[in-house]
Amino acid sequence: MTVNERLEVLRKSMKDNGVNALIVPSADPHMSEYLPARWRQRVYFSGFTGSAGTLVVTQKEAGLWTDGRYFVQAAREIADSEVKLYKMAVKGVPTVEEFLASELSEGQVLGIDGSITSVSLYESYVKAVSPKGVSIKSVPCIDECYKERPAVPESNMYVHDIKYTGLTAKEKINLLRENLKKEGADSIIVTELPSVIWLLNVRGEDVKGNPCVVSYCLVTPDDTVFFLRDGNVSPEIRKHLDENGIRTMPYASIFDYIKAYDKNETFLVDKSSTNYDLYSAIENNKALKTVYSADPVLMMKSVKSQCELKNIDNAHIKDGCALVRFQIDLEERMARGEKVTELDIVDMVRNERMKEEGYVGESFGCIAAYGANAAMMHYGPTEENHAVLEKKGFLLVDNGGHFLDGSTDTTRTYALGELTDLEKEYYTLVLKCHVDLAKVWFMDGLSGGEIDIIARNNLWKKGIDYRCGTGHGVGYLGTIHEGPQSMRRGNKVPFKPGMTITDEPGVYEENVMGIRTENGLVCVEKAETEYGRFLGFKTLTYVPYDLTPVIPSLLDSEEIAWIDSYHENVYNTLAPHLSDKEREWLKLKTRPLFQQVK
Repeated sequence: MTVNERLEVLRKSMKDNGVNALIVPSADPHMSEYLPARWRQRVYFSGFTGSAGTLVVTQKEAGLWTDGRYFVQAAREIADSEVKLYKMAVKGVPTVEEFLASELSEGQVLGIDGSITSVSLYESYVKAVSPKGVSIKSVPCIDECYKERPAVPESNMYVHDIKYTGLTAKEKINLLRENLKKEGADSIIVTELPSVIWLLNVRGEDVKGNPCVVSYCLVTPDDTVFFLRDGNVSPEIRKHLDENGIRTMPYASIFDYIKAYDKNETFLVDKSSTNYDLYSAIENNKALKTVYSADPVLMMKSVKSQCELKNIDNAHIKDGCALVRFQIDLEERMARGEKVTELDIVDMVRNERMKEEGYVGESFGCIAAYGANAAMMHYGPTEENHAVLEKKGFLLVDNGGHFLDGSTDTTRTYALGELTDLEKEYYTLVLKCHVDLAKVWFMDGLSGGEIDIIARNNLWKKGIDYRCGTGHGVGYLGTIHEGPQSMRRGNKVPFKPGMTITDEPGVYEENVMGIRTENGLVCVEKAETEYGRFLGFKTLTYVPYDLTPVIPSLLDSEEIAWIDSYHENVYNTLAPHLSDKEREWLKLKTRPLFQQVK
């Protein structure tokens, strides 16, 4: 069936269920960013495959809302359908809520699926449409019209060893109970998959690129219940759970369990990560009280321990070695005149990383984008659509790996040959922005929303911006995008030493080029004076920059000194792990800037 045909079937179901508009979100019951195949309903009904977006269907229109990372990709993927693109945060474009308020009238009904709609989104829809006399109803339309959807995943699960985690699951659970008390709560249902696996020291394969297990975890003052698919529980897992006081129940039983829960306890509910159906089960249980706050596990796992940081550093050393070997291979193939495609790049990067001890898998699908394809921030080559590299222009490679000792996310933009003056200028400006953020000092208490300007300033002075955040937290063998911190305007979570973040400014010119440079950083204390505590960042990534496109006159002396110092550290760190040939190559790539650029 085409997208248009699927939409017509959906509209019939909407009519049968008495709703005038239907929200089809990018979400699962755990509000995940990257979804198991079962919950890719927005992809099914819109044709847009990006990780973020909301589809709104009425009897007359189907609108897709997505952010600036996906404008180009979304426009291309929905071009042959009736779906209309609404570019989020662009002047004159209504939000989903504004659109619903304008389209619906008194007595009409807005349909949602309560199992994949967060409480916070539900409340935003209520606020938007209730003044117009519009009601909201949870309906089965998506299930009725998506008959071939895959089952709930039930993959292998394994224990994340104490030498990597630093704390046992029992110790983490007890810390969580202490944090709940501070919030005036007794109990919590941990709903976000990265939080569940981190808390319980387990990992799985239920989501591609994310070592998660589709599950919930109920923590009360004297009990811990892991709701998951029965097939996940091997003898090794059972032993681990028993040792840590964790019992299991079937995944789907959580709703009946909460409805029947008869202890007088106060549950902490995170409205942004709890689905409306689960929230309703808690709210309708007269024995329970509720308080509303962010899930404490988010902050617990975002501040990495010394054990975790030591392991993360080791993961980045292995990653750096893999990417050195990749670049050598790429340069040799191009020098021999071999045909190299974007798909080859994906395989080359993966093959080098697989050689490293403790490698688990890709932390996300490799973005190998040549030339204009790199203007699509989350582009991925396919068998049907990929470019052949030429000896000119840029190749952008955004890639990362999961290791038992941590996760990585690195982007380098490589010059393959002749460049235009504009390409060189943009490349240098992006590197300048990247370095300025890496070396900044800031007062304790500031958030990524307040620091983000530092990375954009040099592009803003040229009238250029990028329609995405500057950076995101990185999970610890978890999801590659981790909150609550982010380097994004609007984020209000203060940085704390131990938090990780990416530093990835860029320039994206549709049909022309895309340039991005990305390292991982960890927040550290810089100094404490009579004026307070000052924080900054330590760079985690050990991968040389391509300096051949740089225009030195656009960099100031501090930026040049930082680049030279970074390259010296890259060489000294990686050299003991490389062959003679690889060390010789890296020595050339990490020479002082003015020895490489003339």
